[in-house]
Amino acid sequence: MNKYHVQKLPILSFYSGGGFLDMGFEQAGFEIVWTNEVDVVFAKLHAAGISSWRKSRGNKIKAEIFNTKSIEEISSSEILREAFPDGRPKHFGIIGGPPCQDFSMNGSRKGFEGDRGKLTILFFDKILELKPSFFVMENVTGLTKRHETKEFLKAHLKRVEKEYFIDYEKLNALEFGVPQYRERIFFIGIKKTEIDSKNLTHNPIGKWFPFPVDDKYKDAATKYKWASQAPFGKSLTKPKDLPIELCVESCLVTQKEINSIANANEFFNLYVEYKVLDQINEGETNRPSFKRLHRFKYSPTACYGNNEVHLHPYRHRRLSVREALRIQGVPDSYVLPPALPLSKKFKMIGNGVPVPLAKAVAVALKSFIMDNKVIN
Repeated sequence: MNKYHVQKLPILSFYSGGGFLDMGFEQAGFEIVWTNEVDVVFAKLHAAGISSWRKSRGNKIKAEIFNTKSIEEISSSEILREAFPDGRPKHFGIIGGPPCQDFSMNGSRKGFEGDRGKLTILFFDKILELKPSFFVMENVTGLTKRHETKEFLKAHLKRVEKEYFIDYEKLNALEFGVPQYRERIFFIGIKKTEIDSKNLTHNPIGKWFPFPVDDKYKDAATKYKWASQAPFGKSLTKPKDLPIELCVESCLVTQKEINSIANANEFFNLYVEYKVLDQINEGETNRPSFKRLHRFKYSPTACYGNNEVHLHPYRHRRLSVREALRIQGVPDSYVLPPALPLSKKFKMIGNGVPVPLAKAVAVALKSFIMDNKVIN
């Protein structure tokens, strides 16, 4: 099989958001040929961020959201026309992370009955209509934690399982070099006509896909001695053997970078007296609001609650847009327009898949495709 053709496999991206999942797949060598995002501001942020990132990599192809309709309104024939104007290729893939608030343990928990939960069903519908050679779906772990949601999910997976071999796994961004404890569940589907079932080690919905493992960071949450809460403003030393790249400190912009790195000086103003903020310990993230990160620990999330942004470990401000992007593993070459709303930027960042985690999944998928001659 020609390795070049595998690297150039086209991908359709649903619920693209800021394009973090797309970035991981591009880094692995796939080609994003069609994107979908219903939020118009997210679409503008996506176009600017991905275009600037591509330019830094020597790729002159500007990014754009090809379709801003709701997935409910887009026909499969329309998608194929937009993605493949010269005709449908023999092989292509679909990736996407349907909005997950209805499944989040901290969200509405309406499951598949919620408006956003129904978008997961529609994602499966599009897979069955478009019939890609493979697909990847990312979502919160709450999708499989509640009994009623898990059973409903199984029922819908069985629809897809008639045509696809499916496997899934929970992965944590912290175990892939990202300073964030972010667990996500990934579903991998391979069209049954593309692979010999003898190459699968278990039943169709079983553990046959070699999900990525980074031995360097495996079990990072328990393997290292993480720093403990400390009074605000105290001088601290990094615990011995703790990788700095897994610490929030590695993402914080310096005073010099504030005015020299794009999006580094964009943050929400604080309307609280300093004497109140002084009482919030560094690393005190178990609060309902005004959670302060620890410089020598990972972040629980990129943002939390109603799009609230964490407090800087040792400065009287919230994290900046650039710092939040770094916590998601997004390169500094990904630049967002300063004129667009801060609230939209942080919401888009918080919704994204950490890029190194996305890349690890994409690399594992590409290797599986090559090793098992999925694409002939």
